[in-house]
Amino acid sequence: MTATLTAWSIPHYGAPNVLTPVSRPIANPGSGEVLIRIRASAVSRADGMMRAGTPRFARLFLGLRRPRHDLVGTCLSGEIVAIGPGVSRFAVGDDVFGLAGLNFGANASHICLSEPDVLMPKLASLSHEEAAVMCDGPVTSLNFLREVAELRAAEKVLILGASGSLGSAAVQIAAAMGAEVTGTCSARNADMVAALGAERVIDYPQEDFTEGTERYDVIYDTLGVSSFAAAKGSLTLFGRYVCPVLGLGLLRAMLQTTIAGTRKARFSATGMLKPDVLRPMLAALVEMVEDGKLEPVIDRVYPLADLIEAHRHMETGHKRGNVVVV
Repeated sequence: MTATLTAWSIPHYGAPNVLTPVSRPIANPGSGEVLIRIRASAVSRADGMMRAGTPRFARLFLGLRRPRHDLVGTCLSGEIVAIGPGVSRFAVGDDVFGLAGLNFGANASHICLSEPDVLMPKLASLSHEEAAVMCDGPVTSLNFLREVAELRAAEKVLILGASGSLGSAAVQIAAAMGAEVTGTCSARNADMVAALGAERVIDYPQEDFTEGTERYDVIYDTLGVSSFAAAKGSLTLFGRYVCPVLGLGLLRAMLQTTIAGTRKARFSATGMLKPDVLRPMLAALVEMVEDGKLEPVIDRVYPLADLIEAHRHMETGHKRGNVVVV
């Protein structure tokens, strides 16, 4: 009898309840491929946007009515259970974590990935749940802070959404880089954000950073809750506003600040970067974990069968760190 995998499909764009459980044959790994038994996978904001088909112009790339690759999930951790011909970096039994890429399908029981994909050995000190989120918040925030914003030691950085998946990683990464970190979050998460490395915490329901006198070298808007126009007055003369949520406003600001002005708006599609670029970033993050400078923050862990509830919780905007399914 053919072995089957359990996964979740997106038959059409919409709310979490459009997610549909499916069973499909497990493919044997081809040349240069490995078959992974997934132990944990992330439920990220990017996954929710892909499920909803937002922003709408993204459907030009994903598929007009539904995703061309209909399975959901991007970040995973698990164990290699089979290898194809020509695989040299991994062996059966290896624990690994990585990125499913544009084929998606990480919220599943199994997945086949190519050896040159974004796939790394898992640290023994990381649980599968912790390793599963390394390719979401940590790698995105490292890319935005180090490469996009070009954050330097002793610079002031404001992290909007500091208690979320990207924000909780960003606070730790920015602090490790020697920056002076301020984070925004609700009062209930203030102690956590401070413990992660923020020197100052802003209770955003009570205080609007744009009305303050503080100026920042970098404003990292992890959630797209502000805009370059709103944040510009809180930037230093050569300040940078960076955001992983691309909308028409950010696109317009990027074009305008490329042409004129010393304050810049910048964006990067981290998940679209080539594996040869992402793997060294993950290696740097693994080193930070080993040095005790980074610890993934897990909010809730759901069974894979409860993926719809996991998506609903992820979209409440009240999670602390990451949501994972196992």
